[in-house]
Parts: sequence; structure tokens; C-alpha cells
Amino acid sequence: MSEMIIRDLHVSISGREILKGVDLIVKQGEVHALMGPNGTGKSTLANTLMGHPGYQVTKGEVIFKGVNILEMKPDERSRLGLFLAFQYPVAISGVSVANFLRTAINSRRKAENSADKGISVPEFRIMLKERMDLLKMDYAFAGRYLNDGFSGGEKKRAEILQMAVLKPEIAILDETDSGLDIDALRIVSEGVNTLRGPEMGVLVITHYQRILNYIKPEFVHIMLDGRIVESGTSELALHLEEQGYDWVREKYESMPA
Repeated sequence: MSEMIIRDLHVSISGREILKGVDLIVKQGEVHALMGPNGTGKSTLANTLMGHPGYQVTKGEVIFKGVNILEMKPDERSRLGLFLAFQYPVAISGVSVANFLRTAINSRRKAENSADKGISVPEFRIMLKERMDLLKMDYAFAGRYLNDGFSGGEKKRAEILQMAVLKPEIAILDETDSGLDIDALRIVSEGVNTLRGPEMGVLVITHYQRILNYIKPEFVHIMLDGRIVESGTSELALHLEEQGYDWVREKYESMPA
């Protein structure tokens, strides 16, 4: 069973420290929720895990499958089994969803075996239809340009389709609920729940408890001031919904330095 082990992770942006010693373990088959107010470092953690060049790691390590992924390029981390669903997916005009996904698959195969000629068009179509059926998606979606003119919900569904095709072992969902109405949130959550299972661990990053009404986590963590300061079960998210973050701040600020 694969696991991602984050140890004492410190990260800076333009010389300003954002993450100040994050410790977290996410295993295949587990669903974790990372919650916290704006500006506490949640998205910084997500982008750092996938190797965004704008984030400087000053201390710590992230071990996945026995290697420190902080020494790897983003595409290498992806091939190893990590996936990031973006908070704000980028539109790529002129590139269809299907072509984007086939290119991603072939890029992986080529990296693993330079002689690999890639997945054939008929084989890819069969596989893509199977994944879209699993997610209850209209086949016409695959022919549209990636995120070009998509609604917020469609962009997030495109991310979930990518996840279904690439089949990561650890998936990080960076505020997937951002900008979604209740119907879109339910549809996207259903897609995640369809894919979750013993072969995929999920880290759901969110401000609010509402997405956790649909994607039920086994573990909930609260981040404040660049650190995870509280962990618990799904009951912790419900408590946050009722009480807000003030009680966590008071508890954290009263702790010895």
C-alpha cells in the first residue's frame, strides 16, 4: 500500500514563509480533508506537492513510494502516482478533452518505454467511453476544447475525468468545491466517490464543510498559520461548521511556542 509522508515541510514564496512545519500522512484507500481559513497555506501545500516552481522548499521532505518527491519534476511525480485537481483549471483552446487525455497517456507510456508507440485510437476510445460511463458523462464532452467556455462545474468534472483516466494512487483536490453551486457540487462529488477506493487515497482541501457532506472523510485536519494544528474524524468538520475557527485559533495561540 502506497503512502505519502510529509515531514516538517517548510515552504516560502518570494522570501515569505508560508508553510512552517507541516506533518501529514495520506495512505492509499484513505480520504483526508484539510480545512482552514483563507491564507493559511492549504493551496501552497497542494502546489508544493506537485512541484510548482514558484514555491521554495526550505526544509523537510515528502516521501512517496520510498523516494523524496521534492527532488522530482512535476511530470515525474505524476507518473509516480500523484494527481492534483486544480482550484482554477486552465482553458486550452484548440485542444479537445479527448486529445489532451490521449496525449497525457502517451506521454506517460513514452517516458516509461521510449519504444512505446502509444495507445491506439480505437483502444483509447473504448477506455475513454468506459471512464465516461463510470462518471455518467455525455460522450460529447470529450470533443469540446479543454475548459474553453466551460462552466465552473464542467471544469471540475473535466478534472475528475482526468483523474479517472490517469488512475493516481494519491489524488489532491485543491478546493474543488470553489465556485460550484449545489447541483454541480453534488455531481462532482459523485464522481470522486465513484473513483475512491482501496487503490486511491484522496486529500480534499476545502474551506467549508459542505463538500464533506458528499465526500465523507475518515480524517479531518485543520491548518492555521502554515501548520496542521488539529486532527480528528469527520466529527471535527461538523464542529467547525457549528463553531467556526475561533476556538481553534484560541487553542493554538495558547499553546507554548
